[in-house]
Amino acid sequence: MAGNSTARFANVSLLSVASALPGRVTTSDDIEDRLSSALSRLRLRSGLLRRVAGVVERRNWAAGESSDDAAVAAGRQALAESGVDASEIGLVINTSVSRKHLEPSVAVRLHHGLGMPSSAINFDIANACLGFVNGMSVAASMIESGQIRYALIVNGEDADEIQVNTIERLQREDVDRDQFMSEFASLTLGSGAAAAVLGRADEHPEGHRILGGVTRAATQFHELCVGSVDGMFTDAKALLKGGLDLVVSAWKEASTEWNWSTVDRYITHQVSSVHTNAIVKAVKLSKDKVPTTFPRLGNVGPASIPITLAEEQSTLNKGDRVLLMGVGSGLNTAMMEIAW
Repeated sequence: MAGNSTARFANVSLLSVASALPGRVTTSDDIEDRLSSALSRLRLRSGLLRRVAGVVERRNWAAGESSDDAAVAAGRQALAESGVDASEIGLVINTSVSRKHLEPSVAVRLHHGLGMPSSAINFDIANACLGFVNGMSVAASMIESGQIRYALIVNGEDADEIQVNTIERLQREDVDRDQFMSEFASLTLGSGAAAAVLGRADEHPEGHRILGGVTRAATQFHELCVGSVDGMFTDAKALLKGGLDLVVSAWKEASTEWNWSTVDRYITHQVSSVHTNAIVKAVKLSKDKVPTTFPRLGNVGPASIPITLAEEQSTLNKGDRVLLMGVGSGLNTAMMEIAW
């Protein structure tokens, strides 16, 4: 493959991955109850979220909880499980879409909350739902170059405000069926946090080797999904087609250097049943190797891949091949192989 669209790492391992979930559960029935008048007016059958997206429930932050605090908690758990002390971390990357303000970075709050040393580089990487995988790739490159020994990738997502704003807007009498469906994806979002520690493979034979992967872009589709705390507006049909074409293209080009058809577990970005089924069919994956968390957690943005990996890790065996796969608004795709 040409250019910088493929990468291999010789001495980087994933040492731990952890998640922190909100304490409040919001069912799809709860959301549709609040939208009952709009659904009736637009002649949309109830059970839409479960039937179309396969999302039964998602998590939202309870009183006294926040995405930043949860990201810190996930970071602490990842550090504890890795056996790496905070004082040894040379890099903190926050990959959250959610943020309370434009500056300073979210990373500085997490750096402080985690008690990181002054010497630890810290910054945000924002790339929609691909942020966490991109953060892992950047950290792996810095470890491989010898610039740092350890990196902590952190993510905390807060879907609460966007859902409140979306539900309020969809109840207006002037919203038609097309407008409703353009905001449907906002109703599938969930909140959550995750973190991972990366280090040198030669110092951690117990770690899980990060072998490398590919990235690919189709930025002509950058207007198909545009979001803010006010709302997320999506051309779902065009987004799905563009995303599938991009994944298939990247998969085929990668096949000259990577054999991913026999991977033991595919950790995909969690969007919906439609998205997951389409990916499985498009690149001919074994569905029993594709775990899903979206039915009970919804789409947790860039946190969904590490959350799903954290849940699956107890079922993985040494030597298993794991492929992280994601598509992010924009459009971008990334695939990263880990030798467990």
